[in-house]
Amino acid sequence: MAEAIDALVPQLGLPATGVVVTGGASGIGLASARALAAVGRPVALWDINAEGVMQAAAAITRDLGVVATGLAVDLSDPQAIAPAALKTREALGSIGGIVHCAGTSPVTGIEGVTPENWDAGLALHARAIVQLVQAFREDLAANPGSAVVALSSINAHFGNAMIPIYSAAKGAVISLVRSMADELGQHGIRINALSPGMIDTPILGEARDMMEQLFARRIFLGRFGEAEEIARVVRFLLSNEASYITAEELVVDGGFLHSQRH
Repeated sequence: MAEAIDALVPQLGLPATGVVVTGGASGIGLASARALAAVGRPVALWDINAEGVMQAAAAITRDLGVVATGLAVDLSDPQAIAPAALKTREALGSIGGIVHCAGTSPVTGIEGVTPENWDAGLALHARAIVQLVQAFREDLAANPGSAVVALSSINAHFGNAMIPIYSAAKGAVISLVRSMADELGQHGIRINALSPGMIDTPILGEARDMMEQLFARRIFLGRFGEAEEIARVVRFLLSNEASYITAEELVVDGGFLHSQRH
């Protein structure tokens, strides 16, 4: 009986290893880093926005008293990951989690797709997941309970004329996660995809109000989500609370994907 009770003790902050969060200067990445730090997990924030990511990391340490470091990293450059991984190890020590939130959503339609922006989009959203795991694989394998969360999107399921590169890349993330889970599971490492719906973050840009008018009624909960609502799910998936969940896509969209409303 005692063992059964112990197994149900909340473990949201475990394992207590450090976590790498890409896209950590804003939006879901920043909210995820703060959510993890709130339960005591050290975080390394990676972002192409050097000033923003360093300020965000400093604020986490100040507000939450947890080790946080900010690193300027351009994930479109394959050579940038190894040195950033080295600095991350020096700052955090043990590393047992990766959250890949970095992304862009260029409006191109079909005619605006070029070999350059296509390759850049797939590299940032999908290739970077493989490279991050390659860089930290030994760290993850050495720390029981290690896990990876890769951000996909409900746009992997919907058709959207404006953002074909983003939609294709997010579909690739889901398939890639399932494939990687097969190999990583042999080393006790979990990996899952998380697909947000309409979330009120800077990536919406100037289209935010127009998109709310178009889509808010269709969402069962009647509103856009907040970054913190996604961050709490990220934190759960990285924790021992989710110890038997891998290769999954978890949709967090307020009911948007299954709605038939117009």
